Amino acid sequence: MNHLAMKARVTGNVQGVAFRAWTQSRAKTLGLSGWVRNNNDDGSVSALFDGDENAVHRMIDDLWDGPGAASVIDVQTEATRHDDTLSGFHIRP
Repeated sequence: MNHLAMKARVTGNVQGVAFRAWTQSRAKTLGLSGWVRNNNDDGSVSALFDGDENAVHRMIDDLWDGPGAASVIDVQTEATRHDDTLSGFHIRP
């Protein structure tokens, strides 16, 4: 398995539409570790995905759709270092 860790920042109508819960559910389905949180300063959502390279890429692709009430304008990504301390996928405040 090829490991990949990637940060993502999602902009658009992504707060108040269950985006974090949807992201957590989808990431768990794909077997990813990491976290998701709202960025209260600009209305975006940030996340960190860590796991199988193919699963991370699939998750990034899925962010463009999000839950039904979301309207995604942009998904920016940045590769980051794998973190062995991550366990599970969590919603952060």
